[in-house]
Amino acid sequence: MYKLFIKRFLDFILALIGLVLLSPILFFVTILLFFVNQGKPYFIQRRPGKNCVVFSIIKFKTMNDKRDEEGKLLHDSQRLTPVGKFVRKTSLDEIPQLINVLKGDMSLVGPRPLLTDYVHLYNEFQNRRHEVKPGITGWAQVNGRNAISWDQKFAYDVWYVDHCSFLTDFKIIIMTFLKVIKKEGINAVNAATIEPFNGE
Repeated sequence: MYKLFIKRFLDFILALIGLVLLSPILFFVTILLFFVNQGKPYFIQRRPGKNCVVFSIIKFKTMNDKRDEEGKLLHDSQRLTPVGKFVRKTSLDEIPQLINVLKGDMSLVGPRPLLTDYVHLYNEFQNRRHEVKPGITGWAQVNGRNAISWDQKFAYDVWYVDHCSFLTDFKIIIMTFLKVIKKEGINAVNAATIEPFNGE
């Protein structure tokens, strides 16, 4: 009952309330990143959702598009702007995804939607993360986020698929607020973001 009906209802109501309450911050960060990123405050990318159905995720753009002499994008750590670093560190970059929740592409809680390039690399166990809608936060996020290994991340994602409930979601949301306040697990060890997934 919860997974089929109540979860979607709560997602819609809470996302709507969140957008209204956070609209001043949304507006301010949009204006700030507009100037920092040469008119590009948002980052929109295709991601696989439930049952691997692809949708467009929207986030604040925390990295610029600077390239080397060969035209290749510089490393993430070199493109992460001071403003972008603050937005990422405070998890403000996730706020626009409330729009994805309203649309029904995402849930407030669920496995994070990863790159479409990874889908063909998953084994049967790892692919189970797509049995539910992806979330803004999830069990892996409150247990290390970018600071844990891919194996740990997938294990946490599948655990959530098997234990999704109102109490589990409530616990994850509370833990998420605590993690954001403490600013834990934002970056991988010695990196601005987690290393790409290359399969088993």
